[in-house]
Amino acid sequence: MITLPSRVFLGCVAGAIAALVFHQTTLQIFFWLGLAPQAAFRIAHVPPLHAPMVVSITFWGALYGGLFGWMSSRLKGPLWLYGLAAGVCALLLSWFVIRPLSGLSVAFGWQTPAMLRSFVAYEMWGLGVGLILPILLPRRLKGTRPEWAQHRLAG
Repeated sequence: MITLPSRVFLGCVAGAIAALVFHQTTLQIFFWLGLAPQAAFRIAHVPPLHAPMVVSITFWGALYGGLFGWMSSRLKGPLWLYGLAAGVCALLLSWFVIRPLSGLSVAFGWQTPAMLRSFVAYEMWGLGVGLILPILLPRRLKGTRPEWAQHRLAG
């Protein structure tokens, strides 16, 4: 059984990787297709911490991934499906809490193209964290016994 701190840590790692590989790559593909005004992996400083945007996105992805890792032991079924739900939660938190706190408009000012890009990017992050976390979590091979069961008492 994996401990809770390890599960949270691995969730943070999965969330950071998903932010860089799934979320940012999706936005970059949108840019290449002419569907986004800016390229991904931007290094412009953004509020509230005035860190480069790619660092900020990776930080938030890791934070949400840690929460997902914490919840993952309670989830039954495929984690990628729950990852999609986590993507929606992260999206709503971004639109209605993080953006207004940063001085930006709520939900991109209700501009449909920007909202759709954001939705797809967050869903790709959720899919990514749901696919990456199970790979990172340790698992036992079938037929192997736990370490404590391998020791024999006298006799």
